[in-house]
Amino acid sequence: MRSFLAFCAMALCWSVPATHARAETMAPSAPGSATPATTRVTPLLTHDLPGLAGKEGAMVVVEYPPGGADPVHRHNASVFVYVLKGSVVMQVKGKPGVTLREGQGFFEGPADVHLVGRNASATEPARFVAFFVKDRAAPFVAPAH
Repeated sequence: MRSFLAFCAMALCWSVPATHARAETMAPSAPGSATPATTRVTPLLTHDLPGLAGKEGAMVVVEYPPGGADPVHRHNASVFVYVLKGSVVMQVKGKPGVTLREGQGFFEGPADVHLVGRNASATEPARFVAFFVKDRAAPFVAPAH
């Protein structure tokens, strides 16, 4: 739980406007605004994983506004994504991008650089669940370099 709270603090300090590292709700921009709409992340659960010393699982719901996208980043975690609503485009370095629709999933490994994470629609929102398996002390999001 402490690492999740540290993640939340880090996310609040990270000045990139649209990242699914953000652990609080950010209001979308007004129509016609030059400021990009932001991604909304809702933490659901964090729990130590019995039998896996030092590991924890965490679930978040990520909501992309129409046209919403994440900056290039990586996770120090195995991340499982399941699309609940709409469609999203995902791509990790060295692999082709994929468009996922409701009911489809995606995997990011701990060493993957997440090049593309965005809503496939400019008019409809998208929502997915992300489940992280990570070292308890590792941050949820890391710079891509």
